[in-house]
Amino acid sequence: MGLKVALLAVASVLSFVQGRAQPDGGFAEPGGRSTVALTATAVLALHAAGAPVSDGTRAYLQAHETALPSTELELVVMAEAVTGGASDRALALLQGLQHAGGAIGEAFNSTYWGVLALRQAGQTAPAASVQYIVHAQARSGGFAWARGVAPDTDDTAAAVQALAAAGARSGKAVSKAVAFLRKRENADGGFELRPGGPSNAQSTSWAIQAFLAAGAKPPAAAFRYLRRLQRSDGSIRYSAQYATTPLWVSAQALPALARRPFPLR
Repeated sequence: MGLKVALLAVASVLSFVQGRAQPDGGFAEPGGRSTVALTATAVLALHAAGAPVSDGTRAYLQAHETALPSTELELVVMAEAVTGGASDRALALLQGLQHAGGAIGEAFNSTYWGVLALRQAGQTAPAASVQYIVHAQARSGGFAWARGVAPDTDDTAAAVQALAAAGARSGKAVSKAVAFLRKRENADGGFELRPGGPSNAQSTSWAIQAFLAAGAKPPAAAFRYLRRLQRSDGSIRYSAQYATTPLWVSAQALPALARRPFPLR
C-alpha cells in the first residue's frame, strides 16, 4: 500500500468511526446503543489516528467504570489514559484485579490487557504479571485467552504487545510468538483467527500491531488485505464474506492502519 493510499484509508476509516459518536457521549453500531466496550475501542482508534476525543466521551467512560468485566475495565483505563488520564477510581478497580501469582483478572487475556492498561496509564507492569504471561505461552509459540484453550492470533498479538510494553520485546517469548503469527497469514494477505480458518480484518489488524510492537516488519499484503475490505462509507468489513459490526471492526483496524501498536504513545 503506497503512502497516499494508506493515508486515504486511515482518513476514511477515521471519518466512519467519528460518525458513530452518540448524543450521550458513547459510540454505537449503526442502529444500536452506546456500549462501554465500543466507546473505549473507538477512543483508542481516534487517538491512534491523531483525532481529538470530546469531553462528553470521556465523561461517558467515567460514568460507566464500575461493574465491568475485567477486560472492559482495562479498555476503559486505556481509553481514559489517552484522554487526560485514568481516574483514581478506575485505577483502583484495576489494581483490585491483580493477584499475588501475577494474574490480572480471571483469565490469560485479562492479564495481557491488564499489563497494557497499566502501561498505557503510565504504571509499571508487575514482574509477576510479566512472568505469568510468559508461562502462559504454548509450545507452538501462541497464546490463548484462557487455560485449556487453543492459542489464537488475537490473543497472541495482545500478549506480544503486553510483553513488549513491559520491556520484554527482545525475549524468546516474543520471538516465538511472532513466528507463530507469521504462520497464521493466508494467501490473501489476511490473518486467520485459528489454524485453518479464513482471514478476517480484526485478526489481521492485531497481527500488524503485534509485529510493530515486536519491532518486526508487518507484511505489506496484510495492509492490502485490509484496504480491500474497505466499504464506500469508510468502514471495514469483517471479512470478504461478512460485513458485521462495522464500528467494532473498523475501530480495531484503525490503529493497525495507522501503524500504532498498544500502548499508544
